[in-house]
Amino acid sequence: MELFEAIRSRRSIGRVKQEPVSRETILELLEAANWAPSHHATEPWSFIVMTGEGRGRLGDGYAAVVRAELTSAAGDGAPSLTEEELAEIEARAAKAHAKAYRAPVVIAVVCKPSKLDKVIRIEELAAAHAATQNLLLAAHARGLASIWRSGEPMYHPLMKETFELDTDDEIVGLIYLGYPEIPLHQGKRGPLTDKIVWLES
Repeated sequence: MELFEAIRSRRSIGRVKQEPVSRETILELLEAANWAPSHHATEPWSFIVMTGEGRGRLGDGYAAVVRAELTSAAGDGAPSLTEEELAEIEARAAKAHAKAYRAPVVIAVVCKPSKLDKVIRIEELAAAHAATQNLLLAAHARGLASIWRSGEPMYHPLMKETFELDTDDEIVGLIYLGYPEIPLHQGKRGPLTDKIVWLES
């Protein structure tokens, strides 16, 4: 697929088949991600690839966040939760856990900022985001559907703990991959002319 066609035609698709994606294909996508630009050539990205029951690790993270948030909502010093409340928490945790299985492949893109003094953290995050875009475009070029998921649970300390990440590390995206179950929808963008300021002599 030609580059500009891939950029213009890629869409976020959340409904995919559970058909496996080969390791060879996944490695090809990650190779594309690995060629993203980075300030000072730090290459701050890394990838956690989850397939099969390996996706359960992400599910555990989702469930842990839900349990923590619902339990804390009861407030410190509150009476013990009733059996009904505990059952409700577990039901919602199970629902959150199931989110990890919405695609046959889930890739957590992690930014591990360099410790060099000259490195600016926000530039490390930008580089990891660039790697994520390379990954998405490569997936589309190979006929795969993908969606970049994020949200509050992804940034929660318990999610970092789930994946044994350092305090300074950040998950910048959860990329769900698979073969599309639905057709690509038509994309749209606002006028480019509204987004440009020309500074000329």
